Amino acid sequence: MSSRARQKGILDQLKAGEELSVKELADLFEASDITIRRDLVALSEKGLLVRTHGGAMLPESTSFHQKELRSNAAKASIAKLAASYVKTGDVIFMDCGSTVFQMCKHLRRLEKLTIITNSLPVVTELLGQPGFTINLVGGEVDAGRKAVHGSMALDHIARYKADKAFVGVDGFSLANGLSASGEKEASMTLAMGSRAKETYLLCDATKLEKESYLKFAPPALFDFLITDKSVAADLVDKYRMAGIRLVC
Repeated sequence: MSSRARQKGILDQLKAGEELSVKELADLFEASDITIRRDLVALSEKGLLVRTHGGAMLPESTSFHQKELRSNAAKASIAKLAASYVKTGDVIFMDCGSTVFQMCKHLRRLEKLTIITNSLPVVTELLGQPGFTINLVGGEVDAGRKAVHGSMALDHIARYKADKAFVGVDGFSLANGLSASGEKEASMTLAMGSRAKETYLLCDATKLEKESYLKFAPPALFDFLITDKSVAADLVDKYRMAGIRLVC
């Protein structure tokens, strides 16, 4: 099989699933791991896929809409629990993650709240809520993520201090900390986490001990890890022994 045909086949396979490993692709196309890695590098350089730890996924897989569809029940429970930590009068950061977005309906119970966010869906959902002040981060709009990113957005966040930050992540492991599928999201998470008194990492169990494309922060960035009840008991013990404040 030619490299062109194989690379087309790789893209077709990724369209049918969320993420595939190098080994899975090597088996599918009866090729060596080295050959598949070369194909992934070539496709990544063209912007046709995003390389992950040990595999690849399509760039579209990181869109807000597709993330919103995944693990909905788990995300809903995490969002509800996270929202319970917000008190009337708080100033909070909310990033553009789909789990963070689901906090919105639970925040309506509060009489007064200031929200600093780069998420257009959060603004749309809570704009006009009595007693709420919405501070939309300025900068370039990413149409796929429905969010604002870039150097201007980071400068904007640096001007503020919040009581709490609520952020998502593409992967978290004890060995390598937080990881993301790209620099945009990583930089926003770092900016918000560093400007809040307390940072809450919202991460469903499928992302635990998973490493994405870009390693960007140690566990010390966050104060609380909120996940769902499907997390393995031995992993809960392991995290707590490591000093991580885990809530599920």
